[in-house]
Amino acid sequence: MGDGEESRIMPLREALDIARGMELDIVEISPQANPPVCKIMDYQKYLYELKKKQKEIKAKSAKVSVKEIRLGPNTDEHDFNFKVKHAISFLKEGNKVKIDVLFKGRSILYKEQGEIMLRNFAKSCEEYGKPDQPPRLEGKRMLMIINPTKKQ
Repeated sequence: MGDGEESRIMPLREALDIARGMELDIVEISPQANPPVCKIMDYQKYLYELKKKQKEIKAKSAKVSVKEIRLGPNTDEHDFNFKVKHAISFLKEGNKVKIDVLFKGRSILYKEQGEIMLRNFAKSCEEYGKPDQPPRLEGKRMLMIINPTKKQ
């Protein structure tokens, strides 16, 4: 089959002659079928179009990056609000935000304070994003990742 040609069963020689006459290629579409299915087309043009479509799909796909914000267990209210504003701007851009509370020295004793701070941070950003899981402790860091909400 090809452009302007109707589908039919024919010997390979005849199909090759038709393809040469049209200055096109004969491409095997389904080799497992009985008889095998072939198509007459410009194979280089087909590959070019395929590559072009893949490039368009890649360009349209959203590129999400993860922005990181660090806090301490005793971060002041002004600094906290300043970092919330930064997180909101990152979420508006469509980026994920990773917030971590870093415990230095004996401040690890105040794990509860760090968890409360992360929950307050998530509550402050809930209009623009939501956490994918509750805060978790990894060594001397307590982490939480906030994903941006879909834009309407």
